[in-house]
Amino acid sequence: MGRTYRSDAGEVRWEVLGEEGAAPVVLLHGTPFSSYVWRGVARALAMTHRVYVWDMPGYGTSEMSDGQDVSLAAQGGVFAELLTHWGLDEPSVVAHDFGGAVALRAHLLHGARYRDLVLVDPVALAPWGSPFFRLVGAHAEVFEQLPPALHGALVREYVASASHRGLHPAVLDALVDPWLGEAGQPAFYRQIAQADQHFTDEIQARYDELDLPVLICWGAEDTWIPIEKGRELAGLIPGSRLRPIEGAGHLVQEDAPAELTAALTAFLS
Repeated sequence: MGRTYRSDAGEVRWEVLGEEGAAPVVLLHGTPFSSYVWRGVARALAMTHRVYVWDMPGYGTSEMSDGQDVSLAAQGGVFAELLTHWGLDEPSVVAHDFGGAVALRAHLLHGARYRDLVLVDPVALAPWGSPFFRLVGAHAEVFEQLPPALHGALVREYVASASHRGLHPAVLDALVDPWLGEAGQPAFYRQIAQADQHFTDEIQARYDELDLPVLICWGAEDTWIPIEKGRELAGLIPGSRLRPIEGAGHLVQEDAPAELTAALTAFLS
């Protein structure tokens, strides 16, 4: 992630893989993750595409700062700006979890245009947010004061629960590490506190306006957002297809990378 873009929400770190001139595809991560979850899929897609990956402001290697706006509203605007910065008119877009809402907002509210769209276990339909998520959001200032060891254990347990098959210890370490330390700990609770369902309520009634090919991939064992939400979403987006991925939880990229990559490759080509 050696390249940077200065947005109103903070500095964004990004990178691009693949040959210049190849068909562009942009990958969006979810919360509480980063572009790290796309590392294997990105390398595979880069064999045939020009692949853009980025960490949203407040996530991963991008800027984390006090008072930062890391809401869905801010991220949707940043993504639309990035597409202009990259000179991408109609790229393919693949978006996971919270990134799904970011991609949908950028398209429906900011005029971002896509060749096609893949939503992977997206945050898109009300109601959303687990009891844990709502508890932390309501008391973020209290959780910020946890001793670092307790905070680290909480984040580690939370992130691990996104996988059905279990995460390799090194992968779990990499996913948790950005949320540790003086900048990471408050950033973790900041992004939860700002995750307001209002930002998807604004666009949910407009999903029938999506006039582009849409594939919805969903981990069949997702306990964070059950696959029933995928079936509901597919019924709201004209012409969309739901592709269940067996044996995968919410982190499909980690649980079933080969199956997800195969589905993406077939759709994008």
